[in-house]
Amino acid sequence: MIESDADLIIIGAGPAGLTSAQYGARANLKVLVIEQLAPGGQVLLIDVLENYPGNVEKRDDEGRLIAGPRTGFDFSRDLHRQAEAFGAVFLSGAVTALKKEGELFIAELAGGESRTAPAVIIAAGAAHRCLDVPGEKEFAGRGVSYCATCDGPFFRNKKMIVAGGGDAACDEAQYLSRLSSRIILVHRRDRFRAQKALAGRVLSNPNIEVRFNTVIKEIKGEDPAAGAIPQKVGAVVLERGGKNGKAEVYKESVDAVFIFAGTFPQSSLAAGGNGVKAALDTNGYIITDQKMASSVPGLFAAGDVRSGSFRQVVVAAGEGAVAAHSAAEYIDKLNNRAYT
Repeated sequence: MIESDADLIIIGAGPAGLTSAQYGARANLKVLVIEQLAPGGQVLLIDVLENYPGNVEKRDDEGRLIAGPRTGFDFSRDLHRQAEAFGAVFLSGAVTALKKEGELFIAELAGGESRTAPAVIIAAGAAHRCLDVPGEKEFAGRGVSYCATCDGPFFRNKKMIVAGGGDAACDEAQYLSRLSSRIILVHRRDRFRAQKALAGRVLSNPNIEVRFNTVIKEIKGEDPAAGAIPQKVGAVVLERGGKNGKAEVYKESVDAVFIFAGTFPQSSLAAGGNGVKAALDTNGYIITDQKMASSVPGLFAAGDVRSGSFRQVVVAAGEGAVAAHSAAEYIDKLNNRAYT
């Protein structure tokens, strides 16, 4: 028997990590989940989780089932409680390095502590991308936001602009349209990459004005008093039609800018700089097989951090379950308990 702090360490407590925790604990493993923020990950930002299987509440006038008013917060809270009920232990902290000595992984934490386990699941998800335009950093938290459900209510009945063309941009624009009738959604291409159902709702929403082939070039502050420094967003500089013809550059007054320009994987712990080096794809996502196993024995990945994953809550949960099951099999082999 390998002596360690836990049988399985799970890094990240989004849907993939929380489901891994539940399945690992149900498999009678000593599970430790390490999360630096709050359990739930990006799901906490979802206003209404409408497309999770089984999440229905009522029927409309034509008899069709309608998704219930279940929020990402409610969903995350229930997953967290369920994992704890099965015996998973949660630790609040940031893993700064992941190393492997012999058959044991060592997760080093900010502050100098460490935890060990023979198997690790990285379920750290992905983080939002910035536009990297002038004014974005300067006005972050002062009109520039990456979370509509967090900051949208501060701009009720105000003019807001949303940047992006994927599921997140469309979903968040829909949410903002319930707070204001003056929502502008800009996307750099001539069509959305979001799921058709989401895109269709945005295009038919009278509170949302869609501008394709348009990008934000700069975020400006409000017009200040003489000699004063702008304290909040007041306008954006937009460029329309730059690729296929003469670009039109113009200024648009807005009160807030919500940015949903995609994500990048939180895979640095598997990138080799801090000890463990797993195979990554060209975009930095962790490559796994169908059992969620990486190229490093005992290291698994699930959810948005994994290469090829369809970035949906239901998929992350499924991958988390597979990763925990595979980790349990791996640990049994190490302890000569494999079922043959």
